[in-house]
Amino acid sequence: MIVPCLLAGGSGTRLWPLSRESYPKQFLKLLDDRTLLQSTALRAKAVEGAVAPIVICGEGHRFIVAEQLREIGVEGATIVLEPEGRNTAPAIAIAALQVQQLHGNNALLFVMAADHAVADLDAFVAASKLAAQTASAGRLTVFGIKPTRPETGYGYIRRGAALPGVGFEVAAFVEKPDADTAARFVASKEYDWNGGLFMFPVGVLLEELTRLEPEMLAACEKALAKARRDLDFVRLDAESFRGARSDSIDYAVMEKTRRAALVPMDCGWDDVGSWKYLENLPQDARGNVLRGDVISEDCDNILVQAEGRLVATVGLRDTVVVETADAVLVGHRDRVQDVKRIVARLKKEKRSQAEFHAEVLRPWGSYETVADGSRFQVKRIVVKPGQKLSLQMHHHRAEHWVVVSGTAKVTCGDRTFLVSENESTYIPLGSSHRLENPGKVPLHLIEVQSGSYLGEDDIVRFDDVYGRVEAQAKK
Repeated sequence: MIVPCLLAGGSGTRLWPLSRESYPKQFLKLLDDRTLLQSTALRAKAVEGAVAPIVICGEGHRFIVAEQLREIGVEGATIVLEPEGRNTAPAIAIAALQVQQLHGNNALLFVMAADHAVADLDAFVAASKLAAQTASAGRLTVFGIKPTRPETGYGYIRRGAALPGVGFEVAAFVEKPDADTAARFVASKEYDWNGGLFMFPVGVLLEELTRLEPEMLAACEKALAKARRDLDFVRLDAESFRGARSDSIDYAVMEKTRRAALVPMDCGWDDVGSWKYLENLPQDARGNVLRGDVISEDCDNILVQAEGRLVATVGLRDTVVVETADAVLVGHRDRVQDVKRIVARLKKEKRSQAEFHAEVLRPWGSYETVADGSRFQVKRIVVKPGQKLSLQMHHHRAEHWVVVSGTAKVTCGDRTFLVSENESTYIPLGSSHRLENPGKVPLHLIEVQSGSYLGEDDIVRFDDVYGRVEAQAKK
């Protein structure tokens, strides 16, 4: 039995402005009509002997994960919520403990990031089958990805002696090299990329964690033992989980264990780590990748991603342009790794563009700010059929709701009433209120806020069907 473990907790800062903290790259449709998470989940489902996956993600992404899995028909997934990111070792330890409880020590844990790309599914499945044989023999198995270029952004693994049957000993894990060293690695054919894919026999992994990281494992055991079910999610105990030292599975276990093995994988794998990766997409005769409504004149080797508006480029060379509703990125293609510096500055300056898109998704639907000024804000709100916002109040703002289409069920104070298309209602400052969609079509409305403070943290919740706590301070 193979239990896929999808690590979906990354922030994807190097793909800003399309990837944001509240909606990072694993949830985006960057390569085709499926998100990276969806492609990963379907890839895992195709592996022989695989059962429903474990997905590990952050608190703020839980409903996105559940909805995206539902869209592609992946049922029965266990969605574990990390109170905060502690790198891969504690996350994998939690998954191993879960699998041990459900399936015993002989089950295999197939660990993969939720934001990678694979071009050849058949080759991926075939390599997974070989890795399962190696892992079933008691080996902590890492996939060695066949390099296609001298890449300085990945770690490498040097192959050791061949093992009986399939696979190799692991001679060494190597940090990200410089360009000359990477070229030498690739030319030698002794090194593979470390793509962060692993196949672990659960019992062996937990034995090694007990030997190498007993305090980390104890903290994870406590966090899982004190976890609580929240709708379809497993919410780890925050205080216990913070006691787990933050470290990668490579440093914590794989570089120290004597039970490691490597299985080669040549499946067109790549890490969609920055805008540079999208240069691999179809190009025109001058090496340009143009996506969306783009007009390009006399340009060479550019990448343009237009999300909503027309983007026109003239005379550009080796440039990346990414347009979204609230931010535009322009940079040299050789500097796209440094986009994370822009995100760091946005966070330092407390700019919303670091965390949110103009359209913010919520479990009940979405909202988009369409106008923002002194003491007023206008939002477009969409509520899914049958869904409702929390029962809440605000200390500093009043709200006017105008229904554009659909029918709203409104609670304001001790009154509950319907508001139909082209009708409106007023929510006074300090009044408890709730918005619901009792119909079978999406509810669209315009919300006009007015008051001395219009931040999203001015929300006091009294009741919420999604189990959100007041500390989140998000609609």
